[in-house]
Amino acid sequence: MSTHSKFIFNAALTGALLFGAVSVGAQQAQTPQAAQAAGQGQVFGAQYSPARAVLPGQAQVVYYRAMPAGARTPGGAHVYVDGHFQTSLLPNGYTAFCVAPGKHTLGAYLNDQPDYKGKTVNLFQAELASGVTYFLKVTEDGSSGAPVPVARETAERELANARDQIHALSRAPAVQACNLAAAAPAPAAPSYKDYTLSSDVLFAFGKSGYRDISAAGRTELAKLAQTLQSQPEGIKHITVIGHADLIGKADAAQRLGAARAATVKQSLAENGIPSQLIQTESRGNTEPVDDSCRKTATPANIACNEPNRRVVVRVEGQRKN
Repeated sequence: MSTHSKFIFNAALTGALLFGAVSVGAQQAQTPQAAQAAGQGQVFGAQYSPARAVLPGQAQVVYYRAMPAGARTPGGAHVYVDGHFQTSLLPNGYTAFCVAPGKHTLGAYLNDQPDYKGKTVNLFQAELASGVTYFLKVTEDGSSGAPVPVARETAERELANARDQIHALSRAPAVQACNLAAAAPAPAAPSYKDYTLSSDVLFAFGKSGYRDISAAGRTELAKLAQTLQSQPEGIKHITVIGHADLIGKADAAQRLGAARAATVKQSLAENGIPSQLIQTESRGNTEPVDDSCRKTATPANIACNEPNRRVVVRVEGQRKN
């Protein structure tokens, strides 16, 4: 059987579908845990999740086999790295591994036995760059075994429910344990808490003035002020945000939201919250909770829009419960 290499894959990787290492697959399959699982006859390991970037000095490959919508080719797709067996991907399985930067041959072959073409023929060569992760997909038609470079966003959509292929151990000496960058710190939780008051509790439909506050609304505002004053951490800042419903014109909704926010600020100040801590703003009708309601002022539409009529009191510096 003659041996030959194909360089088309190299060109594809260095074109538009060459991807950075910001979002990559999980750890490679040949860990001690994977070896133990393989020995116990398990086929799949952990579900795919985006992982850390690979450090310079290595290239990382996420090779996967999508779950086809219709009929699929039976059996596994044998993945080879430099002519050596890495794993056999079943539908919805993936393998993630690292190699030294430079030239490598990669491919995934359906119906590979007994010729084992991935070792000898149709070798697809690629120049893998340091610190880069490549997403490669199995060709389901079994025509050649050529890897298909896939954009990261597309690959991760298809990998959303994929699982680590762990039933076979890698025999590829080029494969290395991945050196991954430290995990990015989790984003800090917001330092504020929102209290949402239904405008229908505070005001009648279309109303916004201080004299328009209902008895129930005055009670709610007094309770809110008492809650805020009881916080031992103190309050750094309060933003009162007025929202209007979808009935009427946008500029009128903007004015109504602003007027309701100003009224709530006045009430909070009268209930002991320092006015210098409070600012107001209006979102008008730009952030509806329910956008399915009609915009004409019929009783049914007024009732439908009730969730959209609200005032949000956003408190910064308060403990989040």
